[in-house]
Amino acid sequence: MGTHREHLVEGSPNALTVKVYEPARDAGLRPVLLLHGFASSTALNWENTGWIRALTDAGRRVIAVDLPGHGASPAPEELDAYTPSRIRADLLQTLQDCHVRPLRDGDPTSGVDVVGYSLGARLGWEFGGTQPQLVHRMVLGGPASSDPLADFDLAAAQRFLADGTPIMDASTADLLRMAQLAPDNDLFALLSMVEAIKAEPFDPAHTAPSMPVLLIAGERDTLAETMPQLSLLLAGRGTKAAERRIAGRDHASTLTSRDFKQAAIDFLGAAQD
Repeated sequence: MGTHREHLVEGSPNALTVKVYEPARDAGLRPVLLLHGFASSTALNWENTGWIRALTDAGRRVIAVDLPGHGASPAPEELDAYTPSRIRADLLQTLQDCHVRPLRDGDPTSGVDVVGYSLGARLGWEFGGTQPQLVHRMVLGGPASSDPLADFDLAAAQRFLADGTPIMDASTADLLRMAQLAPDNDLFALLSMVEAIKAEPFDPAHTAPSMPVLLIAGERDTLAETMPQLSLLLAGRGTKAAERRIAGRDHASTLTSRDFKQAAIDFLGAAQD
């Protein structure tokens, strides 16, 4: 798998933990930025599922970020630190710290490719849309045209955590159950992220990316049922986009799919200009 090093993004109130993985044999291509999902981490989303090994075996340098209050990153007290706009700013700082240069014609090492999953897909969509001078191609897994966290019943989740009052909304209950699966998760930090995301609703038309995008989800992924709407939006903007479903997989199991990994590697390596 090669080697990796870990550092904090200096000057960021979020102090995002960033792991950089170097391939044993560098393919001479731009690095890949990995953005994990809600209540996950670099370890859960990318290391344990074999993504880091697959990408570094393909000769790609990997930059993986733990979002605020997730994984090894600290949980800020300021609500603003969890907003998508602040996270995008910290991602930009991360790439600068990792010496990622703006895209340049004829230089396949310039810029960055992005792979995001679930919440990471939403963040990747917005980051690509606002940083076209940096992002070359994107693979967005488990994406949706609206953010499931926007409809999360925050008050019901807080009551449940306080005294066990049952949560009536099924989606909220499922998301909170998912958040509780990892024993190290800071539930109050995760709820802060939900509150911050509610304050900045996802508007895919406003931040539609212009670079090529692969949208991919499991055929049983109910959270990605609106993925075709993103494809239509990109087509209407003249953005090169592909859409794929992974047979027999749901939102959680898609991450471990070899087909998903190979499709991502093939798509990101298809056009190095």
